Amino acid sequence: MRTLKEEEADGRAYRDIDDARNRIGEFIDAVYNKQRLHSAIDYQSPDEYEAGLMRLRREAPAAISETENCY
Repeated sequence: MRTLKEEEADGRAYRDIDDARNRIGEFIDAVYNKQRLHSAIDYQSPDEYEAGLMRLRREAPAAISETENCY
């Protein structure tokens, strides 16, 4: 993941492997998934994209049941 390398890991000194895991995990949670826009998902953050999918999944059963009895 180029973003992780350029924005978090390059030039950073971690105390040990646990420190690296914690800091990289925090970066992914706080920046990559919440703030960073991704062109592959229409310039949304992964959190926004996932929220949209969850909303569609909740709404889809209602839309299907409304058209179920149409002829």
